[in-house]
Amino acid sequence: MGGSQVNQALVRLYFEVRDGVRDPVAAWAKLTGNSQLYHRARGERRVPLDDATAAEMAAAAIVDTAARHGAERVAALATSPLSRLVGAMGGAVLTEHPCAPEQVLGPWFAGPGADDWARQAYVLLWGENNRMARTADTPWVIAGRYKGQKVVAIGTHPTRLSDETLVVRPGTDGALAMAMGHVLLKEFYLDRSPFAGHAMERTDLPSLVRLREREGAYVPGGLTGEVCDRLTVYGGQAAEVLLPRFDDGTGVLRRGVPVLRDGGEPVTTVFDLLLAVYGVPRPGLPGVWPGGYEDRAEPYTPAWQEAYTGVAASRALKTARELGVTAEKTGGRCVIVPGRLETPHADTAYRAMLALLVLTGCGGGWAQAGGAGIPLVPYLCLHACGEDRADVGALSWALAEGLFARRTSRSVLLEAVECGWPMAPPPLVLALPRPIYPLPPDVDLLIGPDDHCDLTPPDPELLAEAVTRLAGRPARTEPGERPRPGRMRLMVDHAWMHEYGEALPTYRPPGLGIPLKPTQLVRVT
Repeated sequence: MGGSQVNQALVRLYFEVRDGVRDPVAAWAKLTGNSQLYHRARGERRVPLDDATAAEMAAAAIVDTAARHGAERVAALATSPLSRLVGAMGGAVLTEHPCAPEQVLGPWFAGPGADDWARQAYVLLWGENNRMARTADTPWVIAGRYKGQKVVAIGTHPTRLSDETLVVRPGTDGALAMAMGHVLLKEFYLDRSPFAGHAMERTDLPSLVRLREREGAYVPGGLTGEVCDRLTVYGGQAAEVLLPRFDDGTGVLRRGVPVLRDGGEPVTTVFDLLLAVYGVPRPGLPGVWPGGYEDRAEPYTPAWQEAYTGVAASRALKTARELGVTAEKTGGRCVIVPGRLETPHADTAYRAMLALLVLTGCGGGWAQAGGAGIPLVPYLCLHACGEDRADVGALSWALAEGLFARRTSRSVLLEAVECGWPMAPPPLVLALPRPIYPLPPDVDLLIGPDDHCDLTPPDPELLAEAVTRLAGRPARTEPGERPRPGRMRLMVDHAWMHEYGEALPTYRPPGLGIPLKPTQLVRVT
């Protein structure tokens, strides 16, 4: 006997069927014809089983499910030890993290490996950095410092691995990122423009955006699909735009952008809108603008962020300048290592942080692996939030059109599934890395750590060998070719983003909100 544990009812039924048909895959197909027999026994006694048989049972379930229903019906959470195998065979690798990297950098982005950190010139350890924690990636950070790399930690705890630490209040990381973006746009795009070539070729900053009339002014609409031959259309007509402001209740920012006329319709560039969002003024544009870096009343200046984060304005300014200068001199060898931002608006905070990399030509410097993951686990979420009566519309901005008013998260998720958005279908085989309650009731094989699951996770190597043997062909160990990289997007063009006022980077204070936001369902293809 080995270290595997299996539900007593399941293993008894499996052996009964397999002894009759001799083929594990055919045995699983016959067994799942009446799977309620062992579904009802979940949570009851589990018995030990040798590792080879446990791997065979899991492999039979995976091969049969992939053959009859498609590989996407086999799923594993990204933190499960079986996720690599599931992803390699074309299954659904699910993540509960925000999908900001996919939204901004594109689905092709894979992220640098830990060993790449040692070759970077400037590293921001951003997020929850516990000074006593040591992870498997720690040696690479130390190796980089021997080469002259500067490490700045940003989080709620000091850390011993950094040359400098910015201790921010929980949930305010996005405010600091917005202030740093304000400095980068002012000093590295308006005062001088070392990143202009990168911005024109590799980002959506020169893309044209429609403006829609709203309450005597305009609000950003969707992208026109055209790219301007320059970053800005500044120098001609101007229009006042209304922009979301979440730091002041239902407040709205009124700032101006230069415009062109496209068939009578006003358009501007993403870059011009970004300057308005970050509050970087230019002469002749209407609206209310900050008076400088020391202005505490208007977002998103270094002085404004100080009241929220507790980080001195001078230190925010210094860090932004170091990032910009280092990226300019090294050709983009700067990296952000994100920690855990466990706040209701973490997705927005991540996009504000990602914008710093995009603006400085460090688009490959987000040290959190991306890939073909699915933003959320809708099947689990639909099951778990069945009784959640929270008003999703409460997360919208002041000028929202009421698309989600008085709606629950469950109804919004159901609409997304019905519309065919690229999310995981209900899995038939599901591997969980930890207890997740309530458990989904209709999974044929639930692989997880506790007694409420059918089977403890088998050894990945034994499982891969069993899948290869039963499927009759080698299992792929590496994912296929990624799509060709496209432009990095600082404006996520989707109706749900506009409803939440989050089409461009913005700051939401911690507080009102629910862990699941519809904007997290938006993927960029």
